[in-house]
Order: sequence, then structure tokens, then C-alpha cells
Amino acid sequence: MATNNTLDYNRLFELNQKVQAGSATKPEKDEYMLLLYRNNSISKKQYDEYLSGRSNQELFDAAITIGGIVLLGYLLGKLFSK
Repeated sequence: MATNNTLDYNRLFELNQKVQAGSATKPEKDEYMLLLYRNNSISKKQYDEYLSGRSNQELFDAAITIGGIVLLGYLLGKLFSK
């Protein structure tokens, strides 16, 4: 999990893969959304809506895209920092 506002990109990648493949469990989806929220990649409102079950599929589809962008940014940062 994320600690001290440092995102665990390996865990995010693992969860993102499971979510995209449709094999993520409910706890894994919850963890995925929590990681995105703690990284400020989704808003508190979006996270609260996910937790309450409102517009879950639409919101979750957007979160998959957001997670992919976060991972892409991380990988590009690693590539250009060398």
C-alpha cells in the first residue's frame, strides 16, 4: 500500500493488470481505487461515489484509464531520469 504519499507503483501495476483482465476481486478493486485516491489521481468525491456504489462501472472504467496514465508517467520518469 501507499505510505507517506509514496505510491507503490508495482502494486498499482499488478492491480491494474488484474482489473483490466477482469480477474480482480472486490477487495483488489477497492485497494486499486484507494491507491488512486491516495495519489490524488481521483478526487474524494469520485472515491466516495465508488464506495457508495453510485455510477460504479463508469467511474471504474475511468479509474482504469487514470491508473494506466499514472503508470505511464512513472515509467517515462524512470526512463528519462537515467
